[in-house]
Amino acid sequence: MLLRQRGLPVTLIHATDGVRALDHLDIGDRTELYLAFKAIFVGRPEEVPVFDRCFDAFWRAEPAEEGIPGLIQVPPAEAPEGDALIKSSSQRRESLALETWGAGEDAGDTSEPLSVPAASESEALIGQDFSTFGADQLDEILRLTIKIARRLAHRITRRRRPVRRRGRVDLRRTLRANLTRGDLIELRYRERKRKKVRLVLLCDVSGSMDLYSRFLLQFLFALQNVFGRVETFTFSTRLTRITEHLRGRAYRQVLRRLTAVRDWSGGTKIGESLAQFNRESPRLVDRRTIVIILSDGWDTGEPELLAAELLRIKRRAGRVIWLNPLLGNPSYEPLTRGMAAALPLIDDFAPGHNLAALRDLANKLSL
Repeated sequence: MLLRQRGLPVTLIHATDGVRALDHLDIGDRTELYLAFKAIFVGRPEEVPVFDRCFDAFWRAEPAEEGIPGLIQVPPAEAPEGDALIKSSSQRRESLALETWGAGEDAGDTSEPLSVPAASESEALIGQDFSTFGADQLDEILRLTIKIARRLAHRITRRRRPVRRRGRVDLRRTLRANLTRGDLIELRYRERKRKKVRLVLLCDVSGSMDLYSRFLLQFLFALQNVFGRVETFTFSTRLTRITEHLRGRAYRQVLRRLTAVRDWSGGTKIGESLAQFNRESPRLVDRRTIVIILSDGWDTGEPELLAAELLRIKRRAGRVIWLNPLLGNPSYEPLTRGMAAALPLIDDFAPGHNLAALRDLANKLSL
């Protein structure tokens, strides 16, 4: 988007509000559009000049010579040389490819170990919306994401098993062992029993998720490398298994592997992607499996298909969790056809817009 490329913190929520506003505006009235979009996209006084320049540039721009008719380019006088604001469809997808997410940093350093920051370092970023981060913050967010993933991986259930010398005292077993004695002499202990839980992660990487998918993929990468049993998939118009792509200690390496996936920033067919998952990987889901879907719920397919395929997953899985970045907005309502069809079939509907939301996922990873 033109405003985003000029530094304004335009989120997916802003874009959605802008599209909805068009239903109530006279698109032939430039003044009416200006006032409405200014109210939506401008949050601070210092952003007004940037918005005004972009708005004027939009109305003055000529159609692009290539690509879809009506797309615009930046006037040469207002942009750096060679920087086209709006590209053809294929160019746009290329610009959003994974290899550009860390542009400007040392791509040759692939051996840096995964580190965990101090608590004080995370406070400033833990509640910040992913859509407001830039590509230059990938490494900083990655360190925090790994810390959260490790906490999730080490979360253990309340069920306990008997042990000899450690853990909490098992009062019931202690009483039973000492029924014939006058005093409690022999103590019995118990500890939490770990369940072998498998995670199946399905991440939406369609165009509507561009502002969030790059950071959610970091979360998937972190889980893949600290959790023992994880299977990871991305989907847009089709499903792609990326479990092996995510294995490794260096995220830059992983990004280069992920460029082999050619379904970024396209349309969204959630139902068809879930159907492909059910056809090709039915044995990955059982009663000890937690399925996590990361998507905004915008779907161009049939909601009946989405509901039918999600029901097949729910019947086999121990738990189905849906993380929606839009849910971080207090005014968000799941009114899209896809999201409305999915809601009755999921066990937990939670936000996925920032690190705090991912951290809170720990409370839901139990069977």
